[in-house]
This record gives sequence, C-alpha cells and structure tokens, in this order.
Amino acid sequence: MTSLEKAHAQAEHIFRELFPAYGLTVRPAQIELCHEMLDAMFSDRIALCDAGVGIGKTHAYLVAGLLWQKHRPGGAPFTLTISTSSVALQNAIVKEYIPFLSRLLVDDGILDKPIRSIIRKGRERYACDLRLAMRQAAVMGSERISDERRAALSDLDRNIDLDEASGLSAFDRAQVCVPSLCSTHCPIYHGCRYQQYLAMAKRGEFNVQICNHNYLLADAMCRQKKNRPLLKDYHVLIVDEAHKLAEAAQQMYGDALALSEILDLCTSLEKEHCGMIGRRLRASAFALAEAFKEGQAVPEQESDQQPYLWTQSREKTIMATAALLRKAARTVKVYSQGTAYRLERTADTLSLFSGEHSDRIRYIHSGRDGEITLCAIHRDTAVRLARDLWRAGKPAILTSGTLVAGGSFARARQQLGLEQNTRCREFTAPSPFNYEQNCLLYVPSDLSHANVDMVSKRLRQLIYAAHGHALVLFTSYILMSEVCQKLKDTLPFPLLEAWRGNQQAVAQFKALPNAVLCAAGPCWEGIDFPGDMVSLFVIVRLPFPVPDPVSEAEREQYADLHEYIQTVIVPEMQTKLRQGAGRAIRTETDTCVIAILDRRAAPGAHYHNEVRMALPPSPLTSDIAEVERFIRARKSPEYYGLEEKAG
Repeated sequence: MTSLEKAHAQAEHIFRELFPAYGLTVRPAQIELCHEMLDAMFSDRIALCDAGVGIGKTHAYLVAGLLWQKHRPGGAPFTLTISTSSVALQNAIVKEYIPFLSRLLVDDGILDKPIRSIIRKGRERYACDLRLAMRQAAVMGSERISDERRAALSDLDRNIDLDEASGLSAFDRAQVCVPSLCSTHCPIYHGCRYQQYLAMAKRGEFNVQICNHNYLLADAMCRQKKNRPLLKDYHVLIVDEAHKLAEAAQQMYGDALALSEILDLCTSLEKEHCGMIGRRLRASAFALAEAFKEGQAVPEQESDQQPYLWTQSREKTIMATAALLRKAARTVKVYSQGTAYRLERTADTLSLFSGEHSDRIRYIHSGRDGEITLCAIHRDTAVRLARDLWRAGKPAILTSGTLVAGGSFARARQQLGLEQNTRCREFTAPSPFNYEQNCLLYVPSDLSHANVDMVSKRLRQLIYAAHGHALVLFTSYILMSEVCQKLKDTLPFPLLEAWRGNQQAVAQFKALPNAVLCAAGPCWEGIDFPGDMVSLFVIVRLPFPVPDPVSEAEREQYADLHEYIQTVIVPEMQTKLRQGAGRAIRTETDTCVIAILDRRAAPGAHYHNEVRMALPPSPLTSDIAEVERFIRARKSPEYYGLEEKAG
C-alpha cells in the first residue's frame, strides 16, 4: 500500500468511525473533499476547492494536512501553514479544531504526540517591553486615565499579545506596540519578550502555523527579496477564505499613505529635539492636505475611492513635502534610526504621486472621519501572486464557499494568479442542505419602477408575511437610510440599522425574537444567523461592484464593454450574491425565504439566469401569499410569539 493509499484509508476511518463516535455529523461530500485535498498534497498540486455551507471544510483540510504529515514521502520536517482572512477563524482553529483533533488522533494511535500550533501576527499586534514600561510610567500618576485602561496595560506584563488585552484603547495600542524598526541596539533587545516569541515561533515543535493573508504575503515578499522570512519554512499551504486573498494582495503589493501619518512624524521629530524641521514639515503637511481637498471630483456613485487627479499645484506641494521628509530623515538619523526609516519610507510613498502619469493605479481613499489616504497599487497583482506564492511548486489548498461564480472558477483563477497554472485542479463540494425543501426564492415580476416607495412597500409586505425575523441587505447606505425612514414606525417588529462597523445592532438583532435588521457592507459575509433568527433574507439590489479606479483600470484590458461585464462584473456580482445568501440557511433544519427586489433578477429579465446560477436550487415564486404559506407551513407556533401559541 502506498503512502497516499494509507492516508486515504485513515481519512475514511476518521470520518466514518471516529467523528460519528464523538457526535460529529459527517457528509459524503466532506470525505470526498478531504480525499481531493490529500491527492493535491501528495502530487504537489494546487487545489481550488469550492465548499458550500455546511460541508465542514475546516475539518477536511486539517485531517488532510495532518495525514500528509504522517505519511509524507521521505519523512522531511513538516510544517503546515494555514492562512485565513478573519481573526475569529484563526482563534477557532487554534482553540477548538486543533485541540479536538489532537486528542482524537492521539487517543486512536494515528498520531504519536499532540499537535502544536501557533498564530503568527504582525509586530503591531504585540507589545514592546520598552515602550510598555514608558507608557505604564506615564499613566501611573495621571488622573485622566481610567482604572480599566491601567488594568489593560498591566495585563500586558503577563501576555504581550495586544488582542488578548481587553479594555486596551486604540491610542494605548499605538503607544506600546512593537515599532516598525526593531533595532538590535535596543537596551533590552536580548531580554525582549517579543524577540523571545519570534525565536520560539521558528522552533520545530510547532506542526501548524496560522496567519492572515497579509502576513502570508508579507512573508512571500521577504522571500522574493531574499530578506529574512517572517514564517518558518513550510511544506504545505492552506488558504481558507481564499476569496479574500486577491483583495489582500492589492493592499500588500500597493503603497498607502494617510496624511495623518506625516503629522505623527512631526510629533516624533519634536520629541527627538528637531522641533524646527518638525514645524516646517507640519506646515507642509497642512498645505498638502489642502491641495488634495481642492479640485477633487465628487464621485458619481457611493464610494470611498476616487481617482487621483494630478495638478501642478499638487505636484509642487508633494515635491516640497517629500524633500522636507528626506531632510528630516538625515537630521534625525543620529538620534533615532527608527524615525529616520519611517521618514524615508513616507517620502518614497509620497513620491509615487508625483508626475502626471504613472505605471501604478493611483487613487484617494476617504475615511469615515474625513481622513485622506493616498493609495498606489500595481497593475499586475495577479502576476506577483503567481511569482511569490505558486512558482515554488509547493502543494497548496485554496478553499472558500464562493470560489465558483456562474459555475466556473475562471474569475477566481484570474484574480489569484492561477489562470495559466498547469498544476491547478478544481473541485466543487455543493452544500448538503435541502434547499428545494427548506428554501423559497421570491422575485417579484411587477417592480417595473423600483423606487424607494415601491421597494419600501414590498419590503413591508414581506416582513409582515414572515412575521419579522428578517435580514435586509443593501448595497448602498444611502438607499438603506431612505428605506428605513419609510419603514420606521410602520412595523410591529423592532427595526434595527447596522451602519459601518456597528456590531451592537447585530448583537441586538440576535437577542430579539422577531426583529428586522437592515444592513450593508460587512454583514454580507462572515456573520452567522442560525435557526429562525433569519427566516426572511432580502437583497434589495443585485450586488454589482461599484466602479472604482481599480476596476476602471481593469476595464481597459478588455476589447469591449460586453466582454468586461461578462468576464468581471457578472462573476463578481454572483460571488457577492452567494456570500449574502449564505446568511439564509446555516443548519440542516433552517428554513428561509430569499427575496430579491431587483427587477433585473425577475424571470425573463437580463440577469435572471445569472442569479439562478449563483443561488442554490429552490422553488421560485412572485406571489407574496406563497411566501406567507411557506412560512406558516414550516414554522412552529412559538415562532409567532405567545399570543398565537395560546390561540
């Protein structure tokens, strides 16, 4: 029996015997997914695995990775790297999945010793002992500092992970985190806990290292430049939430500069006794901010990204500020190499916005607080991904619930630098849930004029039919605000609005029995609403991407608009639609109505077929009465409250 055959046999044993004995539900598609991943690992291939809701892909790739470690050819030292997009998933892998698997496989004799895992994060997420001591001394006698903040800073004496310190303010995090340049000349360098953590992370005792996509790419870029890598050398790469990797690559292969960063440098210069040049730089930074506010075009659509407009006045201010930054770097280098390094880096980034033409895609990002950030990204992000991650020939598993769009991996392969990769194989594991029985798709055929009044009226009818329990997703905060104004005081159910980053509204929605949550942005993915919590899921507009400078630059690569729409725009809409619809059915017993109030999705309309391809197969109706009958037939009396239960 070959090593691969032994691994397959043990995978069958784990899923068919061990997991059920511990009460885990195992599905045939999950076992097949694990086998596919094993094949890719043993043949040094790259597997693109689209795994639907409820498959259990985390257990699938962990079992595959650990069995590859046990049966790998040659018995070389093993390290498995897992990259995810969310901190929540990283913590779940380390604190839940791996401890469970470790006990299970050691007790059964499959593994000789427990699995050791470690989360790897950027230096800004850890405390610097020297800066921590300075901050603790500064707050000790201050009456303005709360006891909670003092306690949070004291907790860092036991654990330097800033994410583990509850009650730590954003300001305190910035004051105590490890600086961008950690010098060996630091007086406590050799006793530094952060340096000890780095040394520990590189030791061979850890079977699994977990990081986010940005850290993975930062490590790849270091290796490409022949610099010291961030991660311990690994032999298998697993990328979970792989649909987020391309977005992370745009950030990592680009450069960004918030104008407030220059002001922070001015403060650093004043602390380094370079007050005169610090004041000159501060004045230049204010002039730079004014130059970018003046003449900037107002975006036609709701977007926080605007094309960068080059003007001679901006050019003059940029060059003057960059020159001051470099002069300041030369001046302060004697006192602080770290500050000098930051000044040089800032000057280099600012200089990318000099000149009328550029080989970068340049744009301005406007934050919610009015903060202006200058962004410049490379046009060949996919090529860089192919070079830095896939060229080495190591086996890799890329998995997500939304890698397929319109029945094809084409868009995912294009974005991930895998378009021409001959090592790449594709596998789809559809969700095991019975959507035909438990889901109803409602698409009205009479919304010929989908204005705010008509949408609000139809939404009100749907909410009454479902007796609340509704999640309503918008693609625009402006439209959300207008619709909520129409619905306010017209519903017998609590109406909540989740604005940018408002987790409190989400928590309230989960606590209330029959509320209505209107949301946009982050609520399209990554939030779990199991059970009757969401029995009506409404998409007000099809989630076509909002044009931005990056997408406009990509459009130039296509011969005509139709080809661009079919190759890029429609697949991205389908991906977003699948992400949103994943909030509807989260368990085998969930039942839900999915409603789309966009006339372009109606039968016979331009995008009806594309919408049907993106969503799970389920019955279709355009009748509100059918929605109510569906809910009535599948919900218990408790769903409607005590008054109906008593009746």
